[in-house]
Amino acid sequence: MKKFLIVGLGNIGDEYRETRHNIGFKVVEALASSESASFKSARFGELAEIKVKGRTALLLKPNTYMNLSGKAVKYWMDSEKIPLENILVITDDLNLSFGTIRIKAKGSDGGHNGLKSLQAELQSQAYPRFRFGISDTFKKGQQVDYVLGKWTAEENKLLPERLDLASQAVKSFVFSGLQNTMNQFNGK
Repeated sequence: MKKFLIVGLGNIGDEYRETRHNIGFKVVEALASSESASFKSARFGELAEIKVKGRTALLLKPNTYMNLSGKAVKYWMDSEKIPLENILVITDDLNLSFGTIRIKAKGSDGGHNGLKSLQAELQSQAYPRFRFGISDTFKKGQQVDYVLGKWTAEENKLLPERLDLASQAVKSFVFSGLQNTMNQFNGK
């Protein structure tokens, strides 16, 4: 049976919970909630399991902090024998407007510490990733404060619908594959 590992990148702790940088956590939490699954403490993070049309998807929220995320992903890939093409890493992206989805088969880390860690641990850039746009409406020198900042009231209003769409995209990845999912969801 095919197994998938869906990794939401974020930082643990209440101070980070509602920040832009934690959108990966938000997406896997929304997906788990839509499937009535709950997260349980596990090695290197919290894990939930869902079924998508008979396929198993493990949802992972690493507790290693962003810049060591690769360690958690590598551990779960190895222990569950999940191939590289069956992982999907969900992360924030400053270069996309708020809520925009971009799914790719591979790519660079784009300066993202979580993706840098993954690349180092997996020794590859060829793993599927899901970028969720957080836009770049910050002043010069304010990037860290912006990324670790909380959503605006307007963004909070739109977030549930965007999280629902993101959940649908993840389910599509598990059931319909990467190419079909890219065709259906990219740019939305």
